[in-house]
Amino acid sequence: MPPAPLAIAAITDSDIEPVVALWQRCGLTRPWNDPHADIALARRRDNSTVLLGRDNGAIVATIMVGHDGHRGWVYYVAVDPDSQKRGYGRVIMAAAEDWLRAAGILKLQLLVRRENAQANAFYQSLGYEESTSVMFQKWLDGRATTSSN
Repeated sequence: MPPAPLAIAAITDSDIEPVVALWQRCGLTRPWNDPHADIALARRRDNSTVLLGRDNGAIVATIMVGHDGHRGWVYYVAVDPDSQKRGYGRVIMAAAEDWLRAAGILKLQLLVRRENAQANAFYQSLGYEESTSVMFQKWLDGRATTSSN
């Protein structure tokens, strides 16, 4: 089945609360990441944005996309639970890839928790491969790193 068409556009001020609510319904928010601050940061510069997919005006998919000048990254990939299995995830990922290509970025990377088998299978179905790189992290405010953050 081909992916369903969606109207793709950048987030606006009036979209913020519905987008945060969608992220919460999809289980994407974490206590240590303020989604409002993440949206504000993504909108602050021209190297990142939050793209929305709308079906008949309703926000059904989101993706935060940005780049560091060399590599693109995506976060908050979400499809409304009531609208899943319609191809919207593929459409919103394609929109992020197009946005990065337009910015001259040719590599996209993303992070997925190892235990999230459904997300891992989704990205593999889109042609993404598990990286051979190891990711390191450090909290700059001194907090301890745990397996969940």
